[in-house]
Amino acid sequence: LWSSSRFSDENVSRFRQCLKENPRYLQDKVQHYFKDNTHRLTLTMSPDESFLEKQAEAEEQKLHQKIQNLSDADHKDIYEKGLQLLAAQSTAQDASCLPALKVSDIEPIIPYTPVQPGNAGGVPVQYCEQPTNGMVYFRAMCNLNSLPEDLKIYVPLFCSIITKLGCGELDYRQQAQRIELKTGGMSVSPQIIPDTDDLDLYEQGIILSSSCLERNLPDMFQLWSDIFNCPRFDDEQRLRVLVMMSAQELSNGISYSGHMYAMTRAARSLTPTADLQEAFSGMDQVKFMKRIAEMTDLTSVLRKLPRIKRHLLNPENMRCAVNATPQKMSEAAGEVERFIGNIAANRKERKPVRPTVVEQHSGLIDPECVRAVPFTHADYASLCILARMMTAKFLHGEIREKGGAYGGGARMGGGGLFSFYSYRDPNSTQTLSAFRGGVEWARAAKFTQQDIDEAKLSVFSAVDAPVAPSDKGLGRFLNGITDEMKQRYRERLFAVTDKNLIDVAGRYLGVGQQTCGVAILGPENESIRKDPSWVVK
Repeated sequence: LWSSSRFSDENVSRFRQCLKENPRYLQDKVQHYFKDNTHRLTLTMSPDESFLEKQAEAEEQKLHQKIQNLSDADHKDIYEKGLQLLAAQSTAQDASCLPALKVSDIEPIIPYTPVQPGNAGGVPVQYCEQPTNGMVYFRAMCNLNSLPEDLKIYVPLFCSIITKLGCGELDYRQQAQRIELKTGGMSVSPQIIPDTDDLDLYEQGIILSSSCLERNLPDMFQLWSDIFNCPRFDDEQRLRVLVMMSAQELSNGISYSGHMYAMTRAARSLTPTADLQEAFSGMDQVKFMKRIAEMTDLTSVLRKLPRIKRHLLNPENMRCAVNATPQKMSEAAGEVERFIGNIAANRKERKPVRPTVVEQHSGLIDPECVRAVPFTHADYASLCILARMMTAKFLHGEIREKGGAYGGGARMGGGGLFSFYSYRDPNSTQTLSAFRGGVEWARAAKFTQQDIDEAKLSVFSAVDAPVAPSDKGLGRFLNGITDEMKQRYRERLFAVTDKNLIDVAGRYLGVGQQTCGVAILGPENESIRKDPSWVVK
């Protein structure tokens, strides 16, 4: 409303006088300059449904025209340059002139993180004193072992909406305002934690996360208490909006995280953990949410939410963790105690649940995901080094530089699965051969000690990545990985040799030695369609 971008005292005084004379001063200006202003331009853009086909056709015509204009000399020149490029890609680069760290520069011992185990109303609590700068971080892990099998597919949906439907006396708008005003955010997400010793054991649950300023502790726990005690499951229209948003986010994620979906799909038959991961965050969940979003009546879904809530938001199946400053830890502990007392009505004794038994299957011959070893196994460190080395020294060149994919490589996951992957790959079937070539490359020891050292440095860069005070002790709380276990893993990383790498490549990745699965996510592939060993969905 003022021409000058710098408000003088006179302008501020004038603005205050206008507000005093007319409390609706700002509303009137918005009405005048925006709602009633007829000087406007409306631009509507409509997508062309055949855009991709037209684009592909135009590119094909352009390529055909350029090829027709080439002379014999041009063809020969392009062919020779292609051979030169292939030779350059196959030549090992001399990196000795570059400054580099050495493995000996890495600290051999990790700094230990002290935590104090406690108890609040019968619920285990882990307290970790950290310099959080006036913030308190709260997590709670709620086990879902007692949840009926037919409701498990709904768990990700339940997690995404439980803090957005309203609770207690607050509708969803008031709840959102309260969360924004009093906390740094409140979230709930599914959690599948593989056992550190046995690939066929895991913990399934949901994790509640929130943070707030120390002075807002009572308000934050009051919000959690209302969510536990009286969530609102009566607004079908609000549920429909949240379902549509969730389904759209999952669909959008396929284009830029397709390789993650493919790895999850390939791994589903290898371990019980991976099978549940496919249900919670794989293509099965994408298809399920798409089906829910297309339902005209969500009443049946609304009726399931209270049943899920009774099993999940139950202090009998819960453990908590708090990170705060030493000065405020006792106050935080008192608030946790009151919170557990407020939700005690949800406590119900449950009968022991029979452990989930998942039948194991062998996959196809060419591996993408291979059943390997858990975190505490002596070979886990060697497989981590092998994955990094194979990615940097073999797979990157074969899949990206020669194959034309956006990227690719190998990784050793915490769930005990060794995975190969590529993404945005125009030659996916040839990439399967590159995966096999990477294994043979490792078994033939076509690498140097420098390659091993570089892989170790790469692994240590992740192992030693800075951990924020809010996340200290989180590995112990969620996965049961203690500092002593981390130190043993560190010592094994230091001790990996070329013989270890050759050994694990043969024992876990060699043909006929592994239980594996393969998945390709993408458009229809003619060679795969004709191959009876593939299942096309």
